[in-house]
Amino acid sequence: MVLWHGMKVRIDSAGRIVLPKIVRETLHLTGGDFLTLEQQGTTVILSPATEHAPMFKKHGMWIFRTGQPLSNATVNQTLDKVREEREIRASSTSEE
Repeated sequence: MVLWHGMKVRIDSAGRIVLPKIVRETLHLTGGDFLTLEQQGTTVILSPATEHAPMFKKHGMWIFRTGQPLSNATVNQTLDKVREEREIRASSTSEE
């Protein structure tokens, strides 16, 4: 499925291009990620160097891709554990 066929980007004086936000978000690309560069005739192809990174940042939070949905029980257990750890940290800092 092609989402951005014909989208134009500008090359700056240093030879850099900026990938539009929709492209970065769809491909889960962030600053520091690597792209593979290929040439086919006069066509330039950029591809993510790792096809499906297991972790990516979305809305300021790190997301871990497992390829499988989490059950409600797993989500609830994880939330309970995080809340419990926060309470322990909060009570230990308030005692100091």
